[in-house]
Amino acid sequence: MAARTLRRKFVAGLLTGLRVVWPILSVLLGLMIALGVIVGLREGWSLHESIYFAFVTGLTIGYGDLSPQTPLTRMLAIVIGVCGLLLTALVAAIAVKALTAATNEGPENH
Repeated sequence: MAARTLRRKFVAGLLTGLRVVWPILSVLLGLMIALGVIVGLREGWSLHESIYFAFVTGLTIGYGDLSPQTPLTRMLAIVIGVCGLLLTALVAAIAVKALTAATNEGPENH
């Protein structure tokens, strides 16, 4: 199979999968942002810093430049991390499914 054809089938499958799970993805993203803002308000951070913290924590990078200090905000940071893990796993699963479908569809399978 030509690389261009494989790429097109993969992107088509990826977009189809993302359309299907978009409600779940948007809830996870919204929850991460909302929790990040709550943590930021409790810690005295700006809105920009709060959203930055939510995505850095959610994507499990955790630079450590912003860290919650109170027990409540630390627990919320854990929830943000779990949401980010679910978000990453969902996107990875969709990508694997799209790649598997693209590689299994050949001229002999039609």
